Amino acid sequence: MLRGAILNDFQHVALAMGDWGRLAPAVSFEVVDRAFADEAETIAALQPFEILCTVRERTPLPRRVLEKLPNLKLIVSAGFRNAVIDLHAARELGIRVCGRRPVDPATYGFATATHALALILELTRQVGAESQRLKSGTPWQTHVAMDLYGSTIGLLGLGRLGTRLATMVKPLGMRVIAWSENLTRERCAEVGVEYATKEELLETADVVSIHMVLTDRTVNLVGAPELARMKPTSFLINTSRGPIVDEAALIEALRERRIAGAGLDVFAVEPLPLDHPFRSLDNVVITPHMGFVTDRSYRAMFGDMVTNIERWLAGKPTYPLEPHPSQI
Repeated sequence: MLRGAILNDFQHVALAMGDWGRLAPAVSFEVVDRAFADEAETIAALQPFEILCTVRERTPLPRRVLEKLPNLKLIVSAGFRNAVIDLHAARELGIRVCGRRPVDPATYGFATATHALALILELTRQVGAESQRLKSGTPWQTHVAMDLYGSTIGLLGLGRLGTRLATMVKPLGMRVIAWSENLTRERCAEVGVEYATKEELLETADVVSIHMVLTDRTVNLVGAPELARMKPTSFLINTSRGPIVDEAALIEALRERRIAGAGLDVFAVEPLPLDHPFRSLDNVVITPHMGFVTDRSYRAMFGDMVTNIERWLAGKPTYPLEPHPSQI
């Protein structure tokens, strides 16, 4: 019998969200509900397993880790790309790596775009914060909301996720502008948004929302110079990847109130360290990388994991993991 590990199941839902019984008795699974402290702990914990199921990019598997996992034969990732799995090393070591099956582009991305909208609404309306204040004994109102109607949202990236968010905020009366390095005016016209330069977007937008893939070119795309261009009344939203924003520069901008606030679902280090400044700043809303986490997406994600393993056991082609842009 092969041994498989389902990694980073913090919510203890993986076994209920997929039909793992289809793989019995060929494979037995163990659930890991924590993040590893370092590579040494990762290696020690994972050495017994032939199969690893990893949720997104929560467990780095670079060459120096893969080389010390002699039993490993298959890695199943819950995404379409994974920047922390060394695909070249895995290929050289004879380890198969697979990911999600193709999805319907007409339905992809709603969960993350909805989460971005939820962060925008919390920052501007402060429903959760006001509820907590009332429960803690605050007599009555403390916050004056920002009106989204007539305000401007700037999208850094107009791919599937950025386009999804654009369709959600336009009915709220928001003006939508967008920029990315390769974005054209023609593409903006197709989506029904306005093209802006990066500088125009940062200087104009009341909300700046990031929807880009993490690559060498997008690391620290939003740093101190970009934050300095934003209005002091504006908000930054990041549901993409943590390293796209220079965290040190953002913390300084938030502490000095040079922008009004930030809504963050992703971080440079995940899980977020307990002593991280984001946990104590009163003008930031943080969530634990849950933009993609819904019951429907989880059932599809863990279902694809089971299917990949089933196909691999039968000697059939699995769904290959696409190389991350930084790995090409």
